[in-house]
Amino acid sequence: MVPGFRKRLLSGEKLPGTMLTLPSAAVAEILADSGFDWLFVDCEHGAMDTRAVQEIVQAVGHRCACIVRIPELNEGTIKRVLDVGAQGIIVPAVNTAEAAAETVKYSRYSPIGERGAGIGRAQRYGRAFAEYTATANEEIVVVVQAEHRRAVDAIDSITSVNGIDCVLLGPYDLSASFGLMGQIDHPQVVSAIDKVLENCRNKGISTGYFGVTPEVVREYGEKGCTLLISGVDVTFLSAGASRMHKQMTQPDPKSPVEQTGQEARGE
Repeated sequence: MVPGFRKRLLSGEKLPGTMLTLPSAAVAEILADSGFDWLFVDCEHGAMDTRAVQEIVQAVGHRCACIVRIPELNEGTIKRVLDVGAQGIIVPAVNTAEAAAETVKYSRYSPIGERGAGIGRAQRYGRAFAEYTATANEEIVVVVQAEHRRAVDAIDSITSVNGIDCVLLGPYDLSASFGLMGQIDHPQVVSAIDKVLENCRNKGISTGYFGVTPEVVREYGEKGCTLLISGVDVTFLSAGASRMHKQMTQPDPKSPVEQTGQEARGE
């Protein structure tokens, strides 16, 4: 884990991150070397299993915080992800205070929660068991996603649960829950997002936002969001490959490469 990451989050520092969906430690290293503070390791939609998460954390988790979105609220999954050394978890579709309380219960050691104690990589396979269990509650980041209109309706009770560090907005699923798929700028969706932001601000709870473009993410950073996510590994690869293909097959006649070629041909 990256020491002090949770403290930075709770202090209101802007923490830019990006999404990792490919089960590849090499891709994680490339993204970590790009300067991001953290990686959104996606096990909900990405082709990830616990072994892939462990390999990613082993590769970059000491220098770039790896927060793992699990497929669904499940005690066993939370245990395994945290035991391999993840910086924290993101639980999707937390629509009730009861679900938020279960998230904390499975993620925090006693007396805050009831996380089970087992031997794993997080405590160096038992060698640092006492040290890890003594500090895990201070270092593990617990994030719940508000991505449905039911979560917006219940946001005050969700944020009243002790042990929640951050509420991450999922604008696309949220828009779909209103029957407005993809219309993240629709007044109804924006109003719902603003309600969540205001409640979290009043409760002193950090917020996060995922946006396709950095411009949108910066906008929500200015609104107070701390945990910021833009971009996805596969879209970086797709966009870069498409751009390179276009440059190879449709060269700019004014480019230095094309001019050099013309000179060589005596044109």
